[in-house]
Amino acid sequence: MLSVSGCRGIVGASLTPETICRYALAAAGWMRAGRAGPMKVVVARDGRRGGEVVASIVIGALRAAGCSVIDLGVATTPTAGVMVRRHNAAGGLVATASHNPGEWNGLKPITRDGCAPAPADAARIVEAFHAGGAALAPADALGGLDADDTAAHAHVAAVLEALGRIASIDAIKARRFRVALDSVNASGAAGGRLLLDALGCDLVHLNAAPTGVFPHTPEPTAENLAGLCAQVRDAKAAVGFAQDPDADRLAILDERGGYIGEEYTLALAAWALLGAPGAPKSAPIAANLSTSRMLDDVAARFGARVVRTPVGEANVVEGMRREGCPLGGEGNGGVIWPEVVLIRDSLGAMALTLALATREGKTISELAAAIPAYAIVKRKAPIADGLAERAFRALRSRFAGERFDDQDGLRVDIESRSAWLHVRPSNTEPILRLIAEAPTQADAERLLDEAAKAIEGA
Repeated sequence: MLSVSGCRGIVGASLTPETICRYALAAAGWMRAGRAGPMKVVVARDGRRGGEVVASIVIGALRAAGCSVIDLGVATTPTAGVMVRRHNAAGGLVATASHNPGEWNGLKPITRDGCAPAPADAARIVEAFHAGGAALAPADALGGLDADDTAAHAHVAAVLEALGRIASIDAIKARRFRVALDSVNASGAAGGRLLLDALGCDLVHLNAAPTGVFPHTPEPTAENLAGLCAQVRDAKAAVGFAQDPDADRLAILDERGGYIGEEYTLALAAWALLGAPGAPKSAPIAANLSTSRMLDDVAARFGARVVRTPVGEANVVEGMRREGCPLGGEGNGGVIWPEVVLIRDSLGAMALTLALATREGKTISELAAAIPAYAIVKRKAPIADGLAERAFRALRSRFAGERFDDQDGLRVDIESRSAWLHVRPSNTEPILRLIAEAPTQADAERLLDEAAKAIEGA
């Protein structure tokens, strides 16, 4: 699978050494465009079992292309972004399959600015991958290899520096939050521990061993976090945090062990930042078209607006840069805080959540209850040639008079119902994705039924 997010596949099947090498060389060629002389590239891996083999192939390919490699070992994707900037590198490659099960792995490229490449740049890497014929260095110009084991410390230092500008770290420490953290035996464990220790938390750390063996399905969704829910209750923790393997997403549990949902992560982070003393109250916040409208409700409290972008982290970052957003992200628990790094970052999200709880003097359940609740329902529909465009025309007719956004498929905002509908072709499957949000699940289901009926008649 080649996409705006990089390369991903099943180890030993679709993700072969040849594929890994070919993608690494394509990425190296893209990083080198317009550059002459030595070039540094940061490499990291998310800690999953077998990742060291993938990373070693990447390192060999990059050195063969004349790149000097800085190997971070096991490190989160946002940490790699921090370190690209720190080393003034040409870019980075992270061996990760994000939240996919353990048999998967892949590569995420990072730009010299420490963020995901723009869609056009990602397309150039894919084009070079298919073209092959990457330029290799002669024997006397092969790249070197250095290790840097300070990455987690550097990332946490960046979070604390950004946090100190909007909140009192001493006040957070004084709360002595008991925090249950599930790091799924992957890359987020070291940074998570360092950050929460620095914030004076009493840490109950689950799945923090660097084994690379996931104790449960690694995506941080409610059905996969029963153990963390129980641990929050048993330990009487103030909050539960769950990371995915490359630690760019964060799910939050309240003090009762209740999974409040990944959509709340960005909403709480926005509240923390927009409500901070001296914060620019009318600053825009960026999110993709499939992110909950609870973010709009939070932004409205401070006279701010939400900038909507196509789905995908790179698209959100592009929107943030264009609009000058101090925060952005996606409803999957991904918070992008550019004061730290222009990549979704679970460490920044944890820091903002604890800062908000400290400033407001509320529990996590009270904070969640203070944000209007909605229900999101998702469906899939088979797609055939031309169906998408016919479907969009039918939806425009069915919901005439409502507000439309066609940046990525079609989103329909229905203010009279406090609801929205987003229909888009999948980037990975021959299907249409239909997503609706409304005040209740029944309302969202009815909206999807209306959309499906319109599409069937298209």
